[in-house]
Amino acid sequence: MERKLLMKSLGSSLPPMPPPNVGGKKKWKGGPGHRKDYSLLPWSDYYTSERDLRIDDDNIFHLYEGGSEGPVVFLIHGGGFSGLTWSVLSATLTKLVKCRTIAIDARGHGKTRNSDEGDLSADRLAQDIRDIVTELWKDRDAVPPPIVLVGHSMGGAISIHSAVRNLVPSMVGMVIIDVVEGSALDALHSMQNFLKGRPKRFESIENAIEWVTRSGQIKNIESARVSMAGQLRKMSEEELAASGPSQRLPTPGASDAISEEDGEEASSSDMNDTTGREEAHCSGAVQQEAYTWRTDLSRTEPHWKGWFEGMSNLFLSVPVPKMLLLAGVDRLDKDLAIGQMQGKFQMQVIGKCGHTMHEDQPQKVAEVIATFLLRHKMTEALSGFERVFPSC
Repeated sequence: MERKLLMKSLGSSLPPMPPPNVGGKKKWKGGPGHRKDYSLLPWSDYYTSERDLRIDDDNIFHLYEGGSEGPVVFLIHGGGFSGLTWSVLSATLTKLVKCRTIAIDARGHGKTRNSDEGDLSADRLAQDIRDIVTELWKDRDAVPPPIVLVGHSMGGAISIHSAVRNLVPSMVGMVIIDVVEGSALDALHSMQNFLKGRPKRFESIENAIEWVTRSGQIKNIESARVSMAGQLRKMSEEELAASGPSQRLPTPGASDAISEEDGEEASSSDMNDTTGREEAHCSGAVQQEAYTWRTDLSRTEPHWKGWFEGMSNLFLSVPVPKMLLLAGVDRLDKDLAIGQMQGKFQMQVIGKCGHTMHEDQPQKVAEVIATFLLRHKMTEALSGFERVFPSC
């Protein structure tokens, strides 16, 4: 009961956690004819370019870029994710309105390389945003373009910390996705248990995509197919040898999936498509290649409170147009509820999605962000796009 209340309540503000019975006794039944496509999709289907941005010898940040003109929508992912989490949303948004998108791999995530990956404090991550923006435009004659910070979960908190310290002087707007101070702090008490429930290794990226969609962490299979690679890294030979023979990856049945109100669950037929998988997992041979999580979120615990404490009042104090996107109205805490009634920010609730709203419903989230940009006259619509909510 306590777990159900936690999952229905203000939600985790780190990546969504696996269902309660992962690692339990439920087995896939197996059976031919229903196999879904869990193959990896390339980033180039969604962004126009990727590159490394060197701040100095100790800090090289990886970026994905989309669009060609207009304000910059600067995308900051949540803990454990990467810039690829925004892939489908970025491709959609740049078709709706004139804008550029820049999605970063934060310190200790994705393809970014830092000499000190362990310092994921709010101060350090906010300074990284400043350094990236400064470096991007330091050799250009013009000042940095108008920038709209868009952050999910941890990235939302870092967007707020960056804004209140004026680390992005050309910032003209801010969108925070599914992170609220009260719910985030409440969820931290059980976060380590959730993290322990995740698989420690995957035999392939396709295997990880299959697991993340079946577990309900990401409900949109297209988004998972492009974003999951950014959450993983190859295990070293020493790690493979130490972890022993490959074990069959436990995967939940439909009844075990994390449920969100009006959300989707895996169908029973989807559970019957694993011909040959059990033999592969139970062969007892040491794998030549396997994958594990790129970021060890359990080690970031010392920074969790620093990300979220005081966040609601900091958000309300940011003197630019701002919007809060939530997966459920029950996620709103007291300070934000009062601020919203006072008209200090715009709020939009999007249904049929979980914590990774921008992956579960990229079209809807892109439309809401596009409407926000148009409402505040930051850009122009493309292809006859019409606003999805009233402008008053």
